[in-house]
Amino acid sequence: MPSDNLPHAVDAESPLKEAELQVLRNQYEKEGQFVGVQTKFNYAWGLIKSDKRPEQQMGVRLLTDIFRDHTERRRECLYYLALGNYKLGNYAEARRYNDRLLENEPANLQSQSLRGLIDDKVAKEGMLGVAIISGVALAAGLVGSALWRGMSRRR
Repeated sequence: MPSDNLPHAVDAESPLKEAELQVLRNQYEKEGQFVGVQTKFNYAWGLIKSDKRPEQQMGVRLLTDIFRDHTERRRECLYYLALGNYKLGNYAEARRYNDRLLENEPANLQSQSLRGLIDDKVAKEGMLGVAIISGVALAAGLVGSALWRGMSRRR
């Protein structure tokens, strides 16, 4: 499938309807211990699209199994592993999987879109982290100053 026919990353943000996910879940459970790789992939894909963290985590676990055990399916797993980790806030892992896909398919619009989302989140969280650290340092300085003044007055 050509890369430019794939949905952009934001399209994957919309969860399946519960009934749609249930169809995938039923098929996965029906196949039991002999679940086919395509059924497992489809269910994992549906779970990744979920807005529920435990479902996203399970989707990442299933895709990780496929990625590890079925080398011929790795390319298909890379994007959804990147997306799942992005949605879980594991930005380093998301970037690692996404970059691996982009190494092989630099024109992949879906992965390019996801790269932008990952970079934006990392930048926002980086700024938030700096703001939190600055706030903590300021608070510590104020407390230290107040303590110093209190000790100075006692002398």
